[in-house]
Amino acid sequence: MRYVALFIMIQSMVFCKKFDLQEMELGKRGDSYRVWIYFTDKNGSLPVEISQKAMNRRAKNGTTENNLWYDLPVPQGYVDRISSVGITIINESRWLNAISAVCSISDLDRIVTFPFIDHIKPVIGYRKNSDIEFPDISPYSRDFDYGNAQEQIEQINVHELHEQGYTGEGVRILLLDTGFDLNHDALNQINVIAQWDVINDDDETANETDEEDAEGQDYHGTAVLSTIAANAPGELVGVAFDSEFLLAKTEDVTQEVQQEEDNYVAALEWGEENGADVVSTSLGYLDWYEYSDMDGNTAVTTIGVDIAVGLGMVCVTAAGNSGNDDWYYIIAPADAHSVISVGAVWDNGSIASFSSHGPTSDGRIKPEVCARGRQTWCVNPNSTTNYSQLSGTSLACPLVGGAAALIIQARPEWTAMQVREAMMMTASMADSANNTYGHGILNAVNAVNYEATANLDDSDFQPKDFQLIRAYPNPFNPSINIEIEIGSPYGLKVDVLSYDGSYIANIYDDWASDKLQQLKWEPNDLSSGIYFIRAVYNGNFLYKKVTYIK
Repeated sequence: MRYVALFIMIQSMVFCKKFDLQEMELGKRGDSYRVWIYFTDKNGSLPVEISQKAMNRRAKNGTTENNLWYDLPVPQGYVDRISSVGITIINESRWLNAISAVCSISDLDRIVTFPFIDHIKPVIGYRKNSDIEFPDISPYSRDFDYGNAQEQIEQINVHELHEQGYTGEGVRILLLDTGFDLNHDALNQINVIAQWDVINDDDETANETDEEDAEGQDYHGTAVLSTIAANAPGELVGVAFDSEFLLAKTEDVTQEVQQEEDNYVAALEWGEENGADVVSTSLGYLDWYEYSDMDGNTAVTTIGVDIAVGLGMVCVTAAGNSGNDDWYYIIAPADAHSVISVGAVWDNGSIASFSSHGPTSDGRIKPEVCARGRQTWCVNPNSTTNYSQLSGTSLACPLVGGAAALIIQARPEWTAMQVREAMMMTASMADSANNTYGHGILNAVNAVNYEATANLDDSDFQPKDFQLIRAYPNPFNPSINIEIEIGSPYGLKVDVLSYDGSYIANIYDDWASDKLQQLKWEPNDLSSGIYFIRAVYNGNFLYKKVTYIK
């Protein structure tokens, strides 16, 4: 009896270490629980195949190594072991090294002692932030080339880029949403590279059978897509109508209260490996979070976005429609450090009252920029010929996402963070940014003409005898290698700073006699996020942005 008691005590200690029973209630679905199961390692995994387009994008953004940790799938042996006890696996995330699954508490009790499980967290339900208004508007058109879209296109100066020949050709855009019906006259000729219904795990993102999709499932996504992709001169022309599109259905509208962020992350990974240059997501998550969680390091989708940007994707998301609510603030993943979150304005440039505000809980200005999100023109998803005006940051977001594609086409050498910087620093309130408008209304043509400085590794900024040449892998976990080339012996100091410039740690502070200084940094008790490596040598300062993800 004494030995039995000891075993129970030890099992309970492990149980509490790996998951919290009370926390599991947040992921409860009837008698079952939806959870993330995180693994300790990726032993034995072989890398997935990454498209050449994705590799080219990564290289442009400073990631030249093949077979990154993020390219290794979760170990199949671990997945099989968990499946063998009867647990239903829903999604796998190689970026998080985790699987999402449906199980019972007794199932968790059975697997909690598996040595390859690091910890278990609930996949928490949410209520979709009411994205857009659905007025019953009859068809309307004007005698302009852009048709109904004239004002929203001109407000962000996209028309000037179109006149210069930038229409998105060769740039690949990933959209995550409720689904997409391509039968409208303005959409039936767009260049769709691939589609994935994450919910039903097939390649049909339009409404399927009544058993699989609710009526109107694809309404929201179709409207959002049309602001980017529509090509019906005289009726509606989108921002980047010549782009290539990857379409992912991640939201199930039949579940009004509970949805899963893992669909979102799975689609991000799918789009990244298939060469997406831009991701535009008019989705958001807030109901189970506290405002303190809007810190850029907590939400699964927020972490996923920062990894995606670290791999070179420009990520654009809706700020949220909580400006009139008690919540008031931006929603995840708009709190991400490297995302471009988008607020909504009227046609006259004034903020829409519903547009969510900043700051993040750690004090960063949000949103990044604004575009028209009040009475924005789009297709009527209930028709194949008609057009509508809808409202929400959901409609402002794709205008900026499409503009990002034009900027990339015009400036193919720019990194994702350079595109973000150019958008922010040339917007209408760049010199007086606040937590209502962010940096103001986007000016796409000025962004293209901006002299970007976000990539501080550019040779124009480097003294000849001092060069931070590599920081890899980036993003990284659990450690990052840093190589610094110096021309002559001198004192060298290398520190780590947070995104806001606060001191985090010292890596090296000594005489450097070797031409190539090789260092390694492994964070201790730090949150996932963006950090800067600062090297000081002979009075010169140089910075390298790195992304750490647990």
